[in-house]
Amino acid sequence: MPPQLETARLMLRPWTESDADAHRELVAERGNGMPSIEHNRQMIEDERAASALTGIALLAVIRRDVGDFIGYCGLTVGRASVDEPEIAYELFRRVHGQGYATEAASAVLDAAIATGRKRLWSTVRPWNAPSFRVLDKLGFTRDHVSTDDRGELVWLTRSLS
Repeated sequence: MPPQLETARLMLRPWTESDADAHRELVAERGNGMPSIEHNRQMIEDERAASALTGIALLAVIRRDVGDFIGYCGLTVGRASVDEPEIAYELFRRVHGQGYATEAASAVLDAAIATGRKRLWSTVRPWNAPSFRVLDKLGFTRDHVSTDDRGELVWLTRSLS
């Protein structure tokens, strides 16, 4: 997977230290409080290390016209595998409904296809209708439902061949 992707409106690039504060705010939108700056710096380092090992990455999403961090999108082992990774994305609520998630995830999907992978996964909580809409636009279909310590988790998949 290339280290950087560009679309008409977005740049997806590796994490930098300067992303830590904005990412803290994004995580806080989940409703579980504001993580520490140390925690976020460690997350950035962990993501860099994982990317170096796997060749896939979650990338910071930056609006090209404004230059601001609006979230992340990319591939991760997550609950899947390096050969069949998960596509994941999370954007600030203030930019929802503008097509950014679909645009970023589409670029990641194209990059995944270029790697020769055969399938991608995604996991979504049942309440997350916007994520289901994005994944539907990208051709993902529901595969199964599992349960973890936070409740139900819907697994979706998309063949890349």
